[in-house]
Amino acid sequence: MECIKNILDKIIEIFCIVILGIMTLLVTWQVITRYFFNNPSVVTEQTSQYLFVWLVMYGSAYVFGKREHMQISFVRDLSPKNLRKFIDIFQEIIITIFVIGVMVYGGYFTTLKQMGQTDAALQIPMGVVYSAVPISGVIIIFYAIYNIKTLIRKKY
Repeated sequence: MECIKNILDKIIEIFCIVILGIMTLLVTWQVITRYFFNNPSVVTEQTSQYLFVWLVMYGSAYVFGKREHMQISFVRDLSPKNLRKFIDIFQEIIITIFVIGVMVYGGYFTTLKQMGQTDAALQIPMGVVYSAVPISGVIIIFYAIYNIKTLIRKKY
């Protein structure tokens, strides 16, 4: 499972770096066409917006997998040391339930509904953009299972 996590981490890292690089080029081109040619490109604006959505969704899944996300640890920090592991595991379970219900289940059906609607500028189905939600949800579930397994083995 460790090997799969490392491979997934590397894939998401490269994917996010590529997205950020493409967004930088698109936004630079957008600024050039807007201010120097007085003719802004709608295609680059829409593409960079959609890539930003993907960057946020996949980046948040990556950060969750690294356990570097923002968390409210007030209750956990006040609890006795022998309960902290159970609180961390409970937190992972609650997040997993949310992700399954909202991101995977809800995101999947929203993606299917949006496949019939196309973007005016890019002429792509909007479901392609929305697909980042259930896909990143599945990645988060994998990371949650990995985190729970790691927490169970961890000594406090």
